[in-house]
Amino acid sequence: MVILNRIYTRTGDDGTTALGDMSRTSKNDPRLTAYADTDETNSFIGVAVTTGGLREDITQTLTRIQNDLFDVGADLCTPLRASYDYPPLRVEAVWVDELEADCDRYNEELEKLRSFILPGGTPGAAHLHVARTVARRAERSAWAALEAHGSDPAAEDAERGEGGVNPLTAKYLNRLSDLLFILGRVANVAAGGDVLWQPGGGRAEAPEKKRRGASDSGV
Repeated sequence: MVILNRIYTRTGDDGTTALGDMSRTSKNDPRLTAYADTDETNSFIGVAVTTGGLREDITQTLTRIQNDLFDVGADLCTPLRASYDYPPLRVEAVWVDELEADCDRYNEELEKLRSFILPGGTPGAAHLHVARTVARRAERSAWAALEAHGSDPAAEDAERGEGGVNPLTAKYLNRLSDLLFILGRVANVAAGGDVLWQPGGGRAEAPEKKRRGASDSGV
C-alpha cells in the first residue's frame, strides 16, 4: 500500500532526490528525466482517455497502459543490482509482447498507409498523437539513462553508477509510441479516416526551380 500523507518534504531543496532504493542522486540524473518523461506520457494519455471521446475498448487498453507506465517509472528510478532484500517491480518482456499484440489487432482495422499523416482529425486522435510524441521523447530519455548508467546489475563503476537501467523500459516505450500512432489513426476512422500530409503545404503549384545558368555555375 502506498500512503501519501504529505506531498512536500523539503528533502529535494539541495538539488538531489531519492531513487527507488532510497539512494540519492542529482535531479539532473538522466534516470529522472526518463521517468519524468514517462509520467508526462501517462498524463497525456489521461487527457486522451478523459476528453477524447474514444471507443470503450481503446479506453480499456489505455487504462491498462497507464497502470503499466507507473511501473515503468518505478523500474527506471530503481537501479539494477545483483541482489535485493525486496525484489523491485521490473518491466517484463511479456509487457512488450502485449503492446505488439495490440498493435497488430488495431492495425487490422486500418487501410494500408500510403502517405504520412497530420496529427489531428478528432480530439481523441489529436491527444493520442501528442502522447505519441512524448512517448518517443521518454524512450530517448530511457536510452540516454542506459548510456549513462549501463544495464549491468553487478556494475560497480563509479563513473557509470552502481547498478544500471533495465533496457526493457526503453523497448516498452518504443512499442507504446507505435501503438499510440495506430490508435490515433483508429480514432479518426469514424470521422472519415486519416488527415493526410500534402507535400509543399498543399499548394496547387510548386515553386518553379531556378534554372542553372552562367550566374550560378561558377563560370
